[in-house]
Amino acid sequence: MKDVRIKDTHSFRPRYSETDQMGVVYYGNYAAYFEVGRVELLRKLGLSYAQLEKNGTMLPVVHMSIDFKRGAKYDEEVILETSIIDRPTRKISFYHTLRDTEGNTMVSGKVVLVFVDKNTFKPKSCPEELATLFVNLS
Repeated sequence: MKDVRIKDTHSFRPRYSETDQMGVVYYGNYAAYFEVGRVELLRKLGLSYAQLEKNGTMLPVVHMSIDFKRGAKYDEEVILETSIIDRPTRKISFYHTLRDTEGNTMVSGKVVLVFVDKNTFKPKSCPEELATLFVNLS
């Protein structure tokens, strides 16, 4: 199976409500940032989470790992890069890197989701509508 390299970047500034008492982004908020990256990357490919759900597929997270080098601060401009490196099968893996405007890595992580049937919650293969997008990118 040939590797694919798909990525999208999204810049933003952490809001005050997302920080802790030290003015640094609370660690739990990085999972939400990663979700925004995943949603926007799929949208860039031409398929939304909403469309997947409408067509009977849900994507629960089954694994997440995060490495912290430096926390983002309130109102600091940051750039989130989200990538898909491997073709999805029953699972899809997203790789995330949050950088400052100078390109220094602040936080990186990997999130793995599994495709499940919306009604039975049983695992299933990558939906054809998503798999086709990867074929077209090769």
